Amino acid sequence: MKNILIPTDFSENSRNAIKYALEYFSDVAVNFYILHVSNKNLNFKEEPENISDFSSEMQTVQSTSALLKEEIRVCQQLSKNQAHAFFPLHENLNLVEAIRKQVAEKEIDYILMGTRGTSKINRSEMGSNTCDVITKVKCPILVVPEHAKFSGIKNIAFLTDYNCIYRNKVITTLSDTLDTHQSPLRVLHIRAQNTGLTASQTDNKGFLHYFFKEKKHSFHFVENKDLEIGIQDFAETWEISLVAVVAKNLNFIQRLLLRPALKSVSYTANMPFLVLHE
Repeated sequence: MKNILIPTDFSENSRNAIKYALEYFSDVAVNFYILHVSNKNLNFKEEPENISDFSSEMQTVQSTSALLKEEIRVCQQLSKNQAHAFFPLHENLNLVEAIRKQVAEKEIDYILMGTRGTSKINRSEMGSNTCDVITKVKCPILVVPEHAKFSGIKNIAFLTDYNCIYRNKVITTLSDTLDTHQSPLRVLHIRAQNTGLTASQTDNKGFLHYFFKEKKHSFHFVENKDLEIGIQDFAETWEISLVAVVAKNLNFIQRLLLRPALKSVSYTANMPFLVLHE
């Protein structure tokens, strides 16, 4: 049984991320925790300034509760797996603190987040928080762009510079992902033009080959002054459905996922990223 945490701001993007999660884990027994985080702390131990303020706060709580119930109802309707269970969560902490708390308490295996979206409550963009969660919460995060639609996981790309030996948690999570969808792994080396591997990089590549020797995998490299274009060409050529990257490679994540520099790059519209933590 896996435990999956999905923050929601009740936007269309959040609901799309939930739909993606239900299909992504369609054949897996899962406890789905649907979490809404309010923007401000509501402290009922203090006297409200007036009846109007108290009434407004109560309406906000009631509205959130109703929206969470509706979200759970939709999830139950969309799910085709009887081994899927859904639980609503509401926190008045900031987003990172709330997610950290739930990851610890619920023993969360994956966090699933949409990258953009306009809230029905506060009109904010959830995507603006994604980088904070990636860097400050030590849990695998599946990041789902707002236009992503699940159509199976044909191939998984793992971006690496071969500059470190990946620890067991990274390898285990990546291996679990490959097993879930019976997908081949395409290890993609990002390198500068006209440069070869050092002895250390060659060793680290060898370790990856050893770790995944029982699974279908292959090694590739992209050598392009426009990293985004190189990744897009690779994704199209190899029918990549999911890109995995280690959280410490924040430069990759920022350039490829959160703030692509080239408007001509389209993969961010539909390519989910799996961010791994050591």
